[in-house]
Amino acid sequence: MNILLTSIGTRGDVEPFLAIGSLLKHQGHVVSYLFPEQFGNLVETEDAFFPLTPKFLELIESEDGKAFIGNSSFFRKLRALRVMYKEGMQVNKLLVKQQYQTIESLNPDLIVYHPKCNYPLLWGLHKQKRTVLISPIPYVIHRVRGSAHVGFGNNRGLFNKWTYSLANKGVVKAIFDAQKVLQDLPKIPKAEIHKRWKTERLGYAVSPSLFKRPEEWGKEVQVIGYHERNKQKAAPLDEKLVKFLANHANTVLVTFGSMVNQQPGRISRIIYESLDELGYPCIINTAAGGLVSLEEFSSNPNFYFAETLPYDSVLPQIDAIIHHGGSGTVHSGLKYNCPTLLVPHIMDQYKWNELIHHLGVGPKGISINRLKKVSFKKKVQDLMTNPTYKKNTARLAEAMRQEKMEKELVDFILDPSS
Repeated sequence: MNILLTSIGTRGDVEPFLAIGSLLKHQGHVVSYLFPEQFGNLVETEDAFFPLTPKFLELIESEDGKAFIGNSSFFRKLRALRVMYKEGMQVNKLLVKQQYQTIESLNPDLIVYHPKCNYPLLWGLHKQKRTVLISPIPYVIHRVRGSAHVGFGNNRGLFNKWTYSLANKGVVKAIFDAQKVLQDLPKIPKAEIHKRWKTERLGYAVSPSLFKRPEEWGKEVQVIGYHERNKQKAAPLDEKLVKFLANHANTVLVTFGSMVNQQPGRISRIIYESLDELGYPCIINTAAGGLVSLEEFSSNPNFYFAETLPYDSVLPQIDAIIHHGGSGTVHSGLKYNCPTLLVPHIMDQYKWNELIHHLGVGPKGISINRLKKVSFKKKVQDLMTNPTYKKNTARLAEAMRQEKMEKELVDFILDPSS
């Protein structure tokens, strides 16, 4: 079977599709990938990769993107949202055209796609072929009692159900409007798109140990486990980092992954000063620039700065992790028994913050928009001294290691009766 896997977003939105593609290829299927061009280097050289415009990620990393994601004033965020909406509309039109052109030329038997991709559902309706949604986060499309839709933050009480309805209407409208740039195709009515969207086969690429599937969901919606690409061997650590880990105890890893903000220096200083005053050595992953190396800390023997880190090699050797709350980093940190403190920036990161606190594997984190040294320092002290977090994390890590869901995932994607 020829299968196309397509996703739009940051690296956390792409990694699950690479893992799924690897499993499907192992089953003998021919896989192709359709991602933003920045992620082409993640695709195996023997696999077909079709690049999408880099403008989506460039918009996120722009000054307006940083203002919207990070610690800006309300009015600056509002202005950024207006700019991003206007520019985002143009980027989305280009993405739809590119999805259409690639999919038409490939003519796959099946498309596995991220909820941010607008064209695959239309393709499925036009061609009468199967499509499968994969989401790296829960709380989309189907209601979870006691929680609002991922786009609306945390519990909204009586309005929770309404948030899912409103969000789904917005997605359906976006898919319907996408047809405007595909003038050669007959228009599919909005009601038909809505019906397909609500009944689409949807797999949440999330550990069932972290998120329990609500019993009221239909069988077309499943929690299919967290999957990573097969790694033959963990990448070796830099000799300096090996020595740092050997000479320090109670080490904390701090990373914001692909998240950016407008004031990385100020945010970094709050975090570094808190850790330094508490006496906890730390490894700082500066990655995309949300955290930066400050001169007074770069020579501090309790600090180690790196632009990239092999998590599978580092995480087993640290005592706790502080990060932005991306799905992949949440899973990785907990899998390696690391009590966790989040500094959420956007969207699903606030949901993961709630889940981490609910599971008792870390204190409830502080939004990057409200990060203050006094309150953050208290959170770090709690993270490192509360024995309950380590106990609960150890139990959760063992449960996650016992999860072997590769067959369930493949069956879910390939067998519509599973």
